[in-house]
Amino acid sequence: MSDRRYHNPDTLHKSPAFSQGVSVPSTARTIYVGGQNAITADGSLVGSDDLSAQTVKSLENLQAVLADAGATIHDVVKWNIFILDGQSVNEGFEAFNSVWGKHSDPPAITVVFVSGFAIPGALVEIEAVAVVDAD
Repeated sequence: MSDRRYHNPDTLHKSPAFSQGVSVPSTARTIYVGGQNAITADGSLVGSDDLSAQTVKSLENLQAVLADAGATIHDVVKWNIFILDGQSVNEGFEAFNSVWGKHSDPPAITVVFVSGFAIPGALVEIEAVAVVDAD
């Protein structure tokens, strides 16, 4: 198997159950970012009952993993967004777009409503796949 690099920046919560991101070198380097919630480095949840605040913090965490892997949010080619059932998808997308912005060639995206998350109180979880030039 190719060399893999695991990305767990010091600014994020550490868990023995998962890595915050993994990159795999090839002709291009693909970075897989695991589901990010609105969790601080000390494990606290940001934005109780506030989908917008949780979306922004989830994206900040995701950007930290990407930066640790030598990528930016603009290198993302695939988003997977999971929203707690009953939340407003429009509110989530407004917050998402406040960070992501508008692009002429947006990446692929999947949005799914779910019944709950492993983090009590979480309203959203965001995964991403990014591609950058090989090292």
